[in-house]
Amino acid sequence: MAAIGGTTRREVLRAGVAGAAAAALAAPAVHGQAAGGRLTVGFWDHWVPTGNDAMRQIVNEWAQRNRVDVQLEFITSVGNKLLLTIAAEAQARRGHDILAFSTWLIHDHHRLLEPVDDVMGRLIGAYGPVNPASEYLAKVEGRWHGIPATSGSQYKGSAARIDLMKQHAGIDVQAMYPAETRLGPGADQWNWETFLRAADACNKAGFPFALPAGTFSDATDWIGALFRCYGAEMVDARGNITIRNNDKLRQALEYSVRLFQHIPNEMFAADDATNNRALIAGRSALIFNPPSAWAVAKRDAPQVAEQTWHFPSPKGPAGHFVPHLPFFWGIWSFAQNKPAAKALLEHLSQRDQVAKMVAASDGYDIPPFATLTDLDTWATVGPPRGTVFNYPVKPHHNAEPNIAYAPAPPEIAVQMYQQGIQAKMIARLVQNREPMDRVLAWAEREVEGFKRG
Repeated sequence: MAAIGGTTRREVLRAGVAGAAAAALAAPAVHGQAAGGRLTVGFWDHWVPTGNDAMRQIVNEWAQRNRVDVQLEFITSVGNKLLLTIAAEAQARRGHDILAFSTWLIHDHHRLLEPVDDVMGRLIGAYGPVNPASEYLAKVEGRWHGIPATSGSQYKGSAARIDLMKQHAGIDVQAMYPAETRLGPGADQWNWETFLRAADACNKAGFPFALPAGTFSDATDWIGALFRCYGAEMVDARGNITIRNNDKLRQALEYSVRLFQHIPNEMFAADDATNNRALIAGRSALIFNPPSAWAVAKRDAPQVAEQTWHFPSPKGPAGHFVPHLPFFWGIWSFAQNKPAAKALLEHLSQRDQVAKMVAASDGYDIPPFATLTDLDTWATVGPPRGTVFNYPVKPHHNAEPNIAYAPAPPEIAVQMYQQGIQAKMIARLVQNREPMDRVLAWAEREVEGFKRG
């Protein structure tokens, strides 16, 4: 969500294994040619201002210790400035040594990015596998071309009103997902059918779920996870279109039609701020969102914040997939100081530094390693205390992070993502009342065009 009610997200948000891993990744010293020298870095300008402060402190301490002159810049994504910076530097073959890359951009620019298999090998050796969504986006042709970043990475699970869900849907979300490493009563039944019944009940009570269904990322991400939970691939990993005669896709669409009988019609025109505003204003019982809406509510509507609980989105017949939107750090192949760049990014990926980023963002930032989801911040932040404990996907959730349209080849998936094809299919069925076969034929033509293009 880039803006809420006309203000920027930045403005509204102003308001043991671990020991062995830390030892294994003790801050790498920069030797030889990397000692001294200069390193230019462009990081994402965090929506939470204290996120930048923590990053600046971490980098400055590393630079002083390793005798590297680091020129650090925070580049906003507002107005696509970060995207334009990446494009300009790729064309000019000059610019920063390190840049932040959003979801699809590592794959887009991988031929101009330095492979980082050496760094990723050490990180994976210490912390275990990277989540599959990040690997799908940053590992191209068997090689890592980007390092999954903690700063800026987010999940979009359930952010629900404790009181409204209990009163109107009969679901105790705190008991279902307690702030402990266990699942509570009802968690095994937290599926899309249970979700639909809850949506119906809350809608009848005047507190409908605010589920956007346009072409903005919030809509694309949660709908993508819903389809994945039904096994409803549209393009397989080899690039084959699988839309026709796809019973699982039909099942996901038929479910969506039933669900949207209980969702306000205006959500088809919603942007990435609409759901935030609905929760903060006390008009919705549930949205799919990182803790940004809750963070604003802490300042503007504390009575809403203290009744908000975060936990995974529902599971489906084909598995449990939660919407994920990761960031990455990349090193240009034309970078002037690659050894120092790798050393800095390895340092930023260690447990101690990750903990500082997570704490500075009130738990918003998500590390790519499941073994780093036990940090104290998620257990202690409130009110209510523990509200974001289950915001990260944790091992006991038995859930996987999902990027919409995976496992299609990223060069096809990104086009489906940008066009919001799944949301448009639902809109055609619900708003236009088009027959299922016509909608599937339309989607197939669209995807065929993406493959040709």
